[in-house]
Amino acid sequence: MTFGWVTAPIGKVVTPVDRPESPQPGVIYRQIGVRLWGGGAYERESMDGSDTQYKTLNCVEPNDIIVNKIWARNGSVSVVNKVLAGCYCSSEFPLYRPIPDALYPKWFYWITKARWFWNSCDEKSRGTSGKNRIKPHKFLEIHIPLPPLDEQRRIVAKIESILSKIDEARQLRQAIQKDAQAMLHSAFQQIVKSAEYCSMAEVAPIVRRPVTTEPESEYQELGVRSFGKGTFHKPVLNGIDVGTKKLYRICPGDLLFSNVFAWEGAIAVVQPEDAERVGSHRFITCVAEKDVTTPEFLCFYLLTDEGIEKVRAASPGGAGRNRTLGLNKLEKIEVPIPLYDKQLWFNRLQAQVGTIQQTQVDSQVELDALLPSLLNKAFKGEL
Repeated sequence: MTFGWVTAPIGKVVTPVDRPESPQPGVIYRQIGVRLWGGGAYERESMDGSDTQYKTLNCVEPNDIIVNKIWARNGSVSVVNKVLAGCYCSSEFPLYRPIPDALYPKWFYWITKARWFWNSCDEKSRGTSGKNRIKPHKFLEIHIPLPPLDEQRRIVAKIESILSKIDEARQLRQAIQKDAQAMLHSAFQQIVKSAEYCSMAEVAPIVRRPVTTEPESEYQELGVRSFGKGTFHKPVLNGIDVGTKKLYRICPGDLLFSNVFAWEGAIAVVQPEDAERVGSHRFITCVAEKDVTTPEFLCFYLLTDEGIEKVRAASPGGAGRNRTLGLNKLEKIEVPIPLYDKQLWFNRLQAQVGTIQQTQVDSQVELDALLPSLLNKAFKGEL
């Protein structure tokens, strides 16, 4: 990256620090860690002094620069804040103090969030022994942009001001989504208040469409995410790899269940873009009776607290997270069936809320892209 400021090796603007303490049995030590990719420092679980293999631990202070020697190549470098002061780290985490009249700690903090800095750490880690640990003297060779101290402070203040506005926008987005969901659930409760309940077998029976597989053919499988997150496309499956597995055609408009994860919300409506896809016997398809109910309405209900409890009751426990949804039990689940026109009205409302949510997701992607762009401008001297 081309910087808009003079550069200097880190070693010119920091001093190594060492505050060794011998860990004592019976004494509890707060531990500090450093997340990857500029994610910052955080407090790990505390430990008893008898539980460490290290002969000494270092106590960190605010504004210390902390480096994870093993994972610095993946951006595991940060600046200690006041909350983490008093935590301890091992010799695997070298510490440095910014020279006050040369390096503003917050300026370096934002440097740790830049991809070019991670790349520099990666380059300095290569070829070293012991799982590519970065050696302290190599870390100190990395060049960083170094505007005058007052300019560092000015740029940091501008970054923080812009990020504060971004955070406000993010909170507003979350509030809009929360309000939209609350409105949707309120509307749903109103239309099912006096609705008759019918079994799934009556209003959306299970439909199987067996596929005859050929070894030379390819089959596009469909999956369904947990927690009501919709469908997704699996990699293409070669016919020769199908073996004895049975495949079934899945069609747009089907109400799709993962029989092992339906209990945690792996339920979705198959979309037009999912056409011509298949699933194994573990994917159950139900087809809503025309002019009686809709898959969108049923899906919404089954993902409500009341609905998902019925799905869980129909899914006996198994190993790990797997709880298999029984076919007969699924057919016996009772669902509310208000007037068909009311269901269609609710579906339109769902679609409108979905549009709002997608707009918010797109906005979030744009907001997330602002930080890298902002930092690039800062280090180029354009902010």
